[in-house]
Amino acid sequence: MAKAVKKQALGRGLSALLKDPANDIKSVEDTNADKVVGNIIELELDTIKVNPFQPRTNFNEEALKELATSIKELGVIQPITVRKIDFNQYELISGERRLRASKLAGLKTVPAYIRIANDNDSLVMALVENIQRHDLDPIEIAMSYQRLIDEIQLTQEQMSDRVGKKRSTITNYLRLLRLDPIIQSGIRDGFISMGHGRAIINIEDHDAQTDIYHKIIKENLSVRETEALVKAYQEGLLNQNNPAAKKKMTYTISNAQQKIFTDFFGAKVDVKIAANGKGKINVPFHSAEDLERIIKLLSK
Repeated sequence: MAKAVKKQALGRGLSALLKDPANDIKSVEDTNADKVVGNIIELELDTIKVNPFQPRTNFNEEALKELATSIKELGVIQPITVRKIDFNQYELISGERRLRASKLAGLKTVPAYIRIANDNDSLVMALVENIQRHDLDPIEIAMSYQRLIDEIQLTQEQMSDRVGKKRSTITNYLRLLRLDPIIQSGIRDGFISMGHGRAIINIEDHDAQTDIYHKIIKENLSVRETEALVKAYQEGLLNQNNPAAKKKMTYTISNAQQKIFTDFFGAKVDVKIAANGKGKINVPFHSAEDLERIIKLLSK
């Protein structure tokens, strides 16, 4: 995860700046405040206090353990947001599940966005400028849109005006944040495209999402093939919930896999896989001699 490592290295540098008493940043007028607003900064966990007005008090322990396991493997995909309340002291604004899971995972620091006094306009400018950059991955763009919603309370219509993007485009980016963290990480690292992610998001179950994600990686599926796979999963699930349904849902294997069969048998082999994983392989032959040739291939 080269991108993530780069960000965290930058965050550690900014963290050192914030811990310098001679450069205590309290508002946007202070020196170096522009380096803080809109950036990801690594903060020590023991400097962050939980918001006493957090309305949510019940956290599922099993879900927290699962998130902690994910964080151990991938790191914190979406940084938390905190408010600076004193020198090297912060109060949590959003991301308490991520904060708790980071502690369970044994982390000493966590990536965070820091809000400082009178930074509202500066933050909007920083985020809009960030979205306009060409080197951002789709998840980074989605996170910037989400921050404009959560911290500035902009509507999607207002964001559309600010960043010059269609509302539908903004919606498509935001939906990516509903993907399992493993898949978000895969998009950030370029293992799959935003198009793949948009196809996968149509499945709500995260286990099924990651199964399909691993299949995309293993078989180098195109976006179109991924869409067909997702459709087969959805229709297969529908059939499971409706035993009276008669229609058989299938999808074909990838072009690369098809070529393996064709090269081996010397003929175009028809491979069909049902939504439940079962399937058929049909090998055509054109004469008794051709059948004998195929039998010899299989008996080697």
